[in-house]
Amino acid sequence: MIERGVFFYSQAYLGFTDGQNLGLAVSFGAAYVAGALSSRALAVRLKEKRLLWVSIVGQMLFYAALFAQPGSWVLVVGNVLLGYVMGVKWPVIQSYVCAGRTPAATIPTIGRFNLAWITAWPVALAVTGPLLAWWPRSLFAAAAMVSVGSLFLMRPMAGRPDHLPLDHPDRPAPGVMHRYRALLVSSRWSLVVSYMFLWVLSALMPRIFADLNVGVGVSPALSGVLDGVRGLTFLALQIYPGWHNRVLPLVGVVMGLPAGFLMILFGPNLATVLLGELVFGASAGMAYYAALYYAMVVKNAAVEAGGGHESLIGIGLVIGPLAALLGGALGPALGSPTLGMAVGVAPLVIVGAGGAVWSLLGLRRRTGPAESAD
Repeated sequence: MIERGVFFYSQAYLGFTDGQNLGLAVSFGAAYVAGALSSRALAVRLKEKRLLWVSIVGQMLFYAALFAQPGSWVLVVGNVLLGYVMGVKWPVIQSYVCAGRTPAATIPTIGRFNLAWITAWPVALAVTGPLLAWWPRSLFAAAAMVSVGSLFLMRPMAGRPDHLPLDHPDRPAPGVMHRYRALLVSSRWSLVVSYMFLWVLSALMPRIFADLNVGVGVSPALSGVLDGVRGLTFLALQIYPGWHNRVLPLVGVVMGLPAGFLMILFGPNLATVLLGELVFGASAGMAYYAALYYAMVVKNAAVEAGGGHESLIGIGLVIGPLAALLGGALGPALGSPTLGMAVGVAPLVIVGAGGAVWSLLGLRRRTGPAESAD
């Protein structure tokens, strides 16, 4: 409701422009990176459960401040602080989810975890529109109430997650681990690109739907179609584990992400924009699932694995909107601010796609059933 809904709030009720919304996205992403990178050190000091509790209480305090005074400066500062605690929180959650599980058990576990958090996005965005239309401040009050529920559900959790021993017989053999590392690198390149695009779209979707004459009461829910598709992708990958240890799904991601992004950004009608959400959502879902799975197996579900995963997400949240913001300056020369933003993002996308493909090309094709490739 807040991470994505805040852009609809700022655009509709505070008069933020596309550039100001992109700036809001950049500041959140930068704080998110800082939180993710500090998560491991904080977990060592405070222990995981206590750190998780502090993070959620911090969220609630920020929601309360935004409810009490939802003006521009409070929104900007609160959004930055929220980005930091979100970055701290997620690596700890991922460690709890995957710790102590074999690689085979990690696939369905990550599937259930992904379905849990991705389901929240379309539901939250569907609620966001009516809340904003009814009473804008109620958005922040509702988010705080959900956080109370999180604290209640945390009570039975252990103080620290238990990890699989490094010499466990179900840990991957060295040859398989070599291949997994290459697939991890490729999927992480695509993960960064997906969140670059996602955060640019999050900042621009209020205006995109407004240009298509879709009101604020409905547009947040339509923007959640993308997340619904990500959820269906997570479900499919959970049911069918044959994608793991294979190259072709990651090649499809490299092509699908820019295609879906451009359809949403330049779609002349609602049907094209929604089709772009389908393409982008499926590609982003594959990138996220693969990156998290390979990270958790290679790093044995340590907070460090989640910290690396989330810091890369945060980097995407920063550099995508920042590149779009800088590219927007080319708008007058190109005749379209949106085209300028796309041009600004393009070099980063080329680098990201190149990194993902290069990692796959560098894979050594080995023989044996455990390491067969496409």
